[in-house]
Amino acid sequence: MPCPSACAKGRHVLPSSYGRSYRPDVSDKPPYYQAVAAVLDALANGRTPDRATVRDAVRTTLSVLAAKSPGRSVEVRVPPYGAVQCVGGPRHTRGTPPNVVEMDPVTWLELAIGRTGWAAAVTAGRVAASGVRADLSSLLPL
Repeated sequence: MPCPSACAKGRHVLPSSYGRSYRPDVSDKPPYYQAVAAVLDALANGRTPDRATVRDAVRTTLSVLAAKSPGRSVEVRVPPYGAVQCVGGPRHTRGTPPNVVEMDPVTWLELAIGRTGWAAAVTAGRVAASGVRADLSSLLPL
C-alpha cells in the first residue's frame, strides 16, 4: 500500500481527533464549574438541584481534588457520581484500597467549597473515612 503524499514528504497524516481523549465525557477535565454554583444556589434556596447538574458538579470537584493532590493511595468516593484516587503514597492494585473516603454528593460539595469543615462532617457521621491517609482536611476546601 503506497504512503500518502504527506507521509512521503516527512509529515504524518493523523485523524483530526488525534491528541484528544477517545472518551471526552469520561477522560477529559469536565468544564462544568458553573454546575457547582448552580447546585449550591439551589440548596441554599431550599430547592432540589437537578440530578445532572449535581453529577457535573461532583465530577468537576473530584477532578480538581485529583489534580491538586496526585497519587493513588486514597480513594474518594461520592456515589453514585464518581470516585477518584489521590494523595501520594503507596498505591493499591486490587480490591478495596486501605484508605477510603466516602460521602454523599451534598456533603462532598459543601466540603469542596468550604461550607462545611472536615472535622465537623466526620464527627457528624456525614463522611466515612478509613485508613491512615484518609484525612483530607489539608486538601479542603478546594
